Amino acid sequence: MSQSSQFSLLTQRRFAPFFWTQFFGAFNDNLFKTALLVMLTFDALNWTSVSAATLNIVLPALFILPYVVFSATAGQIADKVEKSRLARIVKWFEIAVMLVAGIGWLSHTLWLLVAALVGMGVHSTLFGPVKYAYLPQNLKPEELVGGNGVIEMGTFVGILLGEIVGALLVAHKPFGIELVAGATLLVAVIGLVASYRIPLSPAPEPALQINPNPLAESLRNLAFSRQNRTVFLSMLGNSWFWFYGALMLSQFPVYAKDYLHGDHGVFVLLLTVFSLGIGTGSLLCERLSGRKVEIGLVPFGSIGLSVFGIDLYFASLGYTNSAAVDMAGLLHQAGVARILADVVLIGVFGGLFIVPLFALIQTRCDPRHVSRTIAGMNIMNALFMVASALLAMVLLKLGATIPQMFLATAILNALVALYIFSLVPEFLMRFLAWLLIHTIHRVKVVGVERIPESGPAVLVCNHVSYVDAIVIGAASPRPIRFVMDHHIFATPLLGWIFRTAKAIPIAPAREDPWLMEKAYIDIAQALHQGDLVCIFPEGRLTTTGEMGEFRGGIAKIVERSKVPVIPMALRGLWGSLLTRDPGKLFERSFTRGPRSRLALAIGAPVAPQQATPEYLHQQVKALRGDWK
Repeated sequence: MSQSSQFSLLTQRRFAPFFWTQFFGAFNDNLFKTALLVMLTFDALNWTSVSAATLNIVLPALFILPYVVFSATAGQIADKVEKSRLARIVKWFEIAVMLVAGIGWLSHTLWLLVAALVGMGVHSTLFGPVKYAYLPQNLKPEELVGGNGVIEMGTFVGILLGEIVGALLVAHKPFGIELVAGATLLVAVIGLVASYRIPLSPAPEPALQINPNPLAESLRNLAFSRQNRTVFLSMLGNSWFWFYGALMLSQFPVYAKDYLHGDHGVFVLLLTVFSLGIGTGSLLCERLSGRKVEIGLVPFGSIGLSVFGIDLYFASLGYTNSAAVDMAGLLHQAGVARILADVVLIGVFGGLFIVPLFALIQTRCDPRHVSRTIAGMNIMNALFMVASALLAMVLLKLGATIPQMFLATAILNALVALYIFSLVPEFLMRFLAWLLIHTIHRVKVVGVERIPESGPAVLVCNHVSYVDAIVIGAASPRPIRFVMDHHIFATPLLGWIFRTAKAIPIAPAREDPWLMEKAYIDIAQALHQGDLVCIFPEGRLTTTGEMGEFRGGIAKIVERSKVPVIPMALRGLWGSLLTRDPGKLFERSFTRGPRSRLALAIGAPVAPQQATPEYLHQQVKALRGDWK
């Protein structure tokens, strides 16, 4: 499929109505919320005696509150109720909320508007678990990253447009309030119309008994998610992104006014370039990941968040203008290009960070528990956003400037990333593998769909270089347990990578019979647990580029564990720097040139009763062909 295949989803009924339903929901949330905050900031005396500063803290908190209280219940409902029906119920609820808001606008009744704000928070809380549980149910595995990217792009564009339209409409004289009341109701109706086109999406657990206690269910949800370490830490990573984003974005208004000396248009410009960056990064994920769930992009995104967050601090120090400017005037100031570049790149790397995490959670958690897992993540997101507000208040109380807060956030991001990646080394290992196949090599994978989405299998491949396992691991949509020579396993740098990937070291019987037997036991246990295991049956690296005979270890493995065997062949690695080509090292380093081409060909699964060393050797050799 083409690089732009993710956009073709917008023409298909299984995706487009759902996309527009969630887009207009995000748009309406932010149109209403922004209009209310702007109105109370500039016209507070006509509505209430409470200070505008207090309202700008309290009202966003009230919007977030339903995420904390009702997310667990929303997750249960989303797992119990058919999703298109639930989407329509949520949209009807949104219309009811906007009718209440309309009465509040036209009657100048603040408490009705506050009630509507909480109601929109409930609306988003109910729709959140549906939003991310719908995608794995209706998209193919290879479409999941692209679909998530389009959804994230749409969400942030909806947020951006909602904030801009809300601010413009409410400021319109003399009918700003009426325009907001009419617009929010109209958008809710459009969202409802879109929801009626969403195809049937059966509930994974229609017999689920809903726990009416939201606190107990929230704790149970989080406890269930903790059982899958990778999923839970991915949820933490997702929540950390919202902490990072909330802390940065909450300071943009003051940063635009006090540091850039700009008007409201300058704040809108910052918000626009950040949102466009998020959308761009989200859409780039499909291309950079090769249309599979590539968690190697998560460390890449995290590095960018820290690097450009730190650079935003230094760029801010270099901005010397002290005269008031509008958006056009700002663009002519020295140093502003660097500031805007940092903001947009923070958004880009944020998209690269967040989309693979969403896809990983959707594919690795229990399919019957996706909505409740997302609901648990929403609870964590809300708590992290509250924590970011508290940290911002503490830093301001200590006298920190806004640029210093950007710096502190970026440094804190680096520390959190190191902590998460130390707990789940798979992220870092996949990142190194992703770098290898996107810098030194260009890898074409043929037949990746033959790797099973779940369940055990043994992968067998020819052994050409010291990085064979990294190339195969980067090409696979699933983690692989590699069986490798104990000498390679002990190599300082590569050995660390293989240990983090839970590779299984093996030694010949004449060297270490105990380690050899332990390896076979570990292989059997991994297959019993449903893992993929990859072995190199030649037992050593080739010194000629030709394949050696396959040893009998594969027969012993299949005899113990009756699982399918998938033949694979590496093409084009022979002669590269990390092979045993007897040619001169200097010549090998430069004659192939940068971004050398190679391929991984994957054959059809072989039944265990046919998986003899001789037959598998024939299959791998046929897959490799004449290209070494």
